[in-house]
Amino acid sequence: MITMASPSDLIYFIEISNTLNLSRTAKRIGISQPSLTLAIKRLEQVVGTELFIRSKNGVILTKAGKRLLSHAKQLLQLWDSVKSESLASHYEIQGNFTLGVHPSVALYTLSSFLPKLLMDYPKLEIQLKHDTSRKISEGVINFSIDIALIVNPIKHPDLIIHKLYDDKVTFWHGVEKNINQQIDSGEAVLIFDPDLIQTQWLLKRIHKQKIQFKRVVTSNNLEVIANLTANGGGIGILPTCVALSAYPSKLKPVAKMPHYHDEICLVYRHENRDIKAMQAIVNSIKTNFVKEK
Repeated sequence: MITMASPSDLIYFIEISNTLNLSRTAKRIGISQPSLTLAIKRLEQVVGTELFIRSKNGVILTKAGKRLLSHAKQLLQLWDSVKSESLASHYEIQGNFTLGVHPSVALYTLSSFLPKLLMDYPKLEIQLKHDTSRKISEGVINFSIDIALIVNPIKHPDLIIHKLYDDKVTFWHGVEKNINQQIDSGEAVLIFDPDLIQTQWLLKRIHKQKIQFKRVVTSNNLEVIANLTANGGGIGILPTCVALSAYPSKLKPVAKMPHYHDEICLVYRHENRDIKAMQAIVNSIKTNFVKEK
């Protein structure tokens, strides 16, 4: 059965047509090259023929590809219009929206604005999507996520990015620290998420400073790291907001250690800024964080 091409597939097609280079396009729009290749394959299946031919320097549009390019932007404009009209109401705030946020960020942010938002607008439906900030950002770009709270988002021409607050990732120990949490004890244990860019940056910094740990414990869950650190398991690498929201009386930052600066931002597409429900969500989030400052 032939299915209709998704808006994101058409967007990726247009971007590749502009650069004629898959790797450059993937880097520019912030997705992996395999994801980009799959999107083009889906589009070629719908059209029924090849859209690009590989060359030494990248790709070349086929005749069919050139024909599709002449209509692709018009199709996207029509889709944006239909989507806006479907979601926006002239009289009341309603609709179904997906909010993307890293699970750790969600734990210390959502409760401060989401309950009130749902009470104020009973016809507003909110679905939550939890993933890494990079994948959440990709979801906003490809229309699968409407609005997001993202850590250190990459600038993109289709996105509105509004900084909400600053955070920092650094080293933490328990208030009643034991030998596992004393850097100069020779027995110190380091607990961290190895997949975070912030962690890798900090590890390089302490390596240059010749700070050593006897053992390491890795976890991809920041709440687990906070719990272990608060209960004497070792020195944890944590965002300040996670540490203070989880164990405000049990965790302290390690003195004279480097830190990585984070920006937590509100992110959504330009096309959505005139939708009344989106305006309500955006204003609710912004107002909450202005009060907290």
